[in-house]
Amino acid sequence: MLTHITINNLAVVDSLDLELNSGLTVLTGETGAGKSILIDALGLVLGDRAEASAIRHGAERADIVAEFDLQDPAIEQWLESNELDSDGECLIRRTINAKGRSRGFINGQPIPLQILRELGDQLVNIHGQNTHQALLKTDEQRLLLDNFAGTSALRKELNQCYQQWKKKSSEYQQLKQDTAERDAKLELLKFQVQELNEFELQENELPGLEDEHRKLSNANRLIETSQSIHFQLSQDEQNSVNHLLNRCQVDLQALSELDSTLNPIAEMLNNALIQVDEASGELRHYLDSLELDPKHLQWLDNRISGIYDLARKHRVEPHELFTHIETLKGELDHLENADIHLEALHEAVIAAQNKYFKLAKKLSSNRNKASKLLAEQVIKHIHELGMERCLFEIKLSAIDSEQPQLNGMELVEFYVTTNPGQPLKPLSKVVSGGELSRISLAIQVVTAEFSHIPTLIFDEVDVGIGGGIAEMVGNKLRLLGSNSYESSCSSSDTSKSLQKMAQILCVTHQAQVASQAHQHLNVYKQSDAQKTSTTITQLDEEQRVEELSRMMGGVKITEQTRSHAREMRKQVIDLE
Repeated sequence: MLTHITINNLAVVDSLDLELNSGLTVLTGETGAGKSILIDALGLVLGDRAEASAIRHGAERADIVAEFDLQDPAIEQWLESNELDSDGECLIRRTINAKGRSRGFINGQPIPLQILRELGDQLVNIHGQNTHQALLKTDEQRLLLDNFAGTSALRKELNQCYQQWKKKSSEYQQLKQDTAERDAKLELLKFQVQELNEFELQENELPGLEDEHRKLSNANRLIETSQSIHFQLSQDEQNSVNHLLNRCQVDLQALSELDSTLNPIAEMLNNALIQVDEASGELRHYLDSLELDPKHLQWLDNRISGIYDLARKHRVEPHELFTHIETLKGELDHLENADIHLEALHEAVIAAQNKYFKLAKKLSSNRNKASKLLAEQVIKHIHELGMERCLFEIKLSAIDSEQPQLNGMELVEFYVTTNPGQPLKPLSKVVSGGELSRISLAIQVVTAEFSHIPTLIFDEVDVGIGGGIAEMVGNKLRLLGSNSYESSCSSSDTSKSLQKMAQILCVTHQAQVASQAHQHLNVYKQSDAQKTSTTITQLDEEQRVEELSRMMGGVKITEQTRSHAREMRKQVIDLE
């Protein structure tokens, strides 16, 4: 639900900060006051095309920020999947500069315009002469019918079955193609695997071979240098490190008897002597282990060269060769047992297909029954809205295919005609914005409890109507705005229900509609010598009466008109 919107430097708006509530909110005002500015701003913040002309004259940038209170787990999951996590709220921002370039942000993170539109389609549905008319999309029409019919779970199961069938079919076709080319590929794989098996490469063998090769190829240097160090440490009777340290230690020990402060230094020399003796011993053992082995060195040369040659031949890195061998073995086993695998996959495809068509038949039956009932209820509401000759029908067109299809084996589309004698046409082909708004309103009233979009906007839904019909439109809008229903949301350890109240925004010229709003916003222009700007304010009860009087009255508002306006409000309040 839209809870707050801030608009800066958009069209005739200088600065606007507005809080919005649930229920029915109407926007009224004089012709030309800019009543649609709020809807235009919402369209922009939710991804509509932006142009530099939208920026207020004299400003460098337009800035729109909309805050939504999220009550739908599906939207929160969508935000999380797009790494736009929220904490039950969603902040959307759109900026437009003087060059017509714009930037969008969700919860402070810059995002592409397409992502903005995807989120907007889940948050707001605008009916009338603007965009976001989800009801014109056949996917939304199918969704509404399935929700009305209570077949959402069935459709979900069917689509899971479809995905399983599609996966198995793809695997089957790929294996079938591989089988056709099997003989030539089988011979090559057999040769490759045999060649690699004969080499008997071990996992992680290469690093050990290279370490050993490096050691043997430098054996002469290792032996000569180690012998020299060992000699200097302990073998030279007069100048060895051991001999010199020992003599220093004896002399210092004698001095420490004259001055005890030398004891710690004597202890250090004693420790050094022990370390030198241990190093000399370890070095001697190391020299005993070293030997020149030209034959083993040659074997290492050949082994390492063989690994690199095979890696080049198979076009892999040397360290990847062992894994490559295992992959080839798997491919060989797959081809050698292709017939068995092919038969098993074919059976899986048939099983998934049979299950799919069983579910599709049940779904089609449920849709057919529900489509007639839904159409009857929608027609009833359309007629009550002053379109007595309008016809409405939900057509289910069978998809001409022997293969499973996503979402079932029929296309769902809403058809209408507003003129007697004219053929029914898809709802998306309805030209009149006013007619489309009222038809959409009727559909929304019938399917309100199933709606997954929290904010509905009707732009001038009352065009061309008045009197009792306008009052009926107001009744239905208020009914929509008063609608409370439960949305289940579960976590890993708990399940709870959230009471949600729909949010309806309506731009209207009719007092009969405006009188029934839970919240009344007045749009008006302010002008001085320098500028003209549009302002929106929330009206209290007395201000509402005055505005309703203006909407009903002529040039001069009389006390009789005010009395009529108060009576309209009283009737609504009494119903509460």
